[in-house]
Amino acid sequence: MVESKRNSAKLLWVIGTAWLFDALDVALLSFVMPVIKESWQLTAGQLGAVSAITTLGMMIGALICGYLADKLGRKPVLIGTLLLFSLGNLLLTITPNVEWFLVVRLLTGIGLGGELPVAATMIADHYTGTQRSRMLVLVDSFWAFGWIAASLLAFLVMPHIGWRMTVLITALMGLYALLLRRHLPAEQEANRPQKVDFRQALRQVWSAKYRRATICLSILWFVIMFAYYGMFLWLPSVLVLRGFSLVLVHGFGYTMLMSLAQLPGYCLAAWLIGVVKRKAVLATYLIGTVVSAAAFGTANNPTMILISGAWLSFFTLGAWGIMIAFTPGQFAPAVRGIGMGVAQSIGRIGATIGPFLVGALMAIGFGIPAIFMVFVAVLLLGVGVLLFGLPNQETDD
Repeated sequence: MVESKRNSAKLLWVIGTAWLFDALDVALLSFVMPVIKESWQLTAGQLGAVSAITTLGMMIGALICGYLADKLGRKPVLIGTLLLFSLGNLLLTITPNVEWFLVVRLLTGIGLGGELPVAATMIADHYTGTQRSRMLVLVDSFWAFGWIAASLLAFLVMPHIGWRMTVLITALMGLYALLLRRHLPAEQEANRPQKVDFRQALRQVWSAKYRRATICLSILWFVIMFAYYGMFLWLPSVLVLRGFSLVLVHGFGYTMLMSLAQLPGYCLAAWLIGVVKRKAVLATYLIGTVVSAAAFGTANNPTMILISGAWLSFFTLGAWGIMIAFTPGQFAPAVRGIGMGVAQSIGRIGATIGPFLVGALMAIGFGIPAIFMVFVAVLLLGVGVLLFGLPNQETDD
C-alpha cells in the first residue's frame, strides 16, 4: 500500500509537469505580448495573430499527437511533445521579428496542445474508477502552479533580465521535466501501439459506438474553453472599465489572487468525485461558473468584483479539471488518445472564438453585463448537453 501511494505520488508529479509547463507558457505569453508590442511596434492585428497562431498549433497538436499516442505509444509521444515545447522556447529567444516569432509559436503550440491529451490518456490507462478521476483532477491542478510560476517570473525576473532570458528559463525548466519523465511507467499490455492510419482512427472515434460521446465531449470542451479564454483574457480590461486602476489590474496581487483561487476548486473537485457521481460534480461546477459569471458581469463595487472573480476562477478551472477526468474514460484504450485529441482540438475552436467575440461585442456597443450573459447562455447549453446528451459509458479498462 505504501509503495503504491509512493508510485502514485511520483506519477502525479511527473505527469503534472505537463500541465504546469502548458500553463507557464500560456500565462507567460500574456506577459510577454505587451513587451514585444512596444519593442517591435506591433499593430493590434499582429498582436492578435500571436495569440491565434498558438491556438492553431494547439489544435493541430491535440489531434495529431492524440493519434500518435495510440499508434506509437503514450510515453514516446509525451516525451516528444515536451522536446518540441522546449525547442520552441529555445528558438523563441533568438527570433528577430514578429514573423519568425509567429513561426516558432506555431511549433511551440503543437507541442503544448499535444502534451495534455497524451498525458491525460496515460493517467487514464494506469488507473480506474474513482482513483482515475481523482488523479486526473489533481494533475490538472498543476495548471494553477504554472500560472503562479509565470507570475513570479513576469513580475520578479523579467523586468531585470528581459523577456528573452525569461523564456530561456522556461526552456531549461522543460529539460528538467524531461529528466523526470525517464521515470514514466511502461505501456500496459492493453495499450500497445495500434497499427491503424489516421483516417481509420478518426472513423473509429466517429463510429456509432463513440459518436454520441465524441459530439457531447467536443461541445463541452468548446463551452469550457470558450468561457475560460473569453472571460479570463478579458478580465483585466473589464476591471479597468469598472474603475480599477491599470496598475492594480496588471499587478502581482491580482494575478496571484486569480491563480490561488483555482487550487481549492481543484481540491474540492478531487474529493467530490469520490463521493458523488461525476456528472453531478461537473454540473455543479458548471452552474457555479454560471452564477459567478452573472455575479461578475453585474457587480457594481470593487469588493463584489474581486469576490465574484475569485469564485469564477474557482469554478471554471475546477470544471476544466473534471472534464479532464471525464474525457479519457469515455473511450476504450485503443482509441483513447485520438478521442481525447479530437474533443480537445474542437474545444480549441472555442478558445479562439471566445476572446474574439468579446472584442467584437464591445466594439458594437454591448455592455459588460450583456457580454457576460452571453457566457451564461453558452454555459447553460453545456449543462444541458452534460445532463441530457453525454452517455454513461465510462470504461474501466
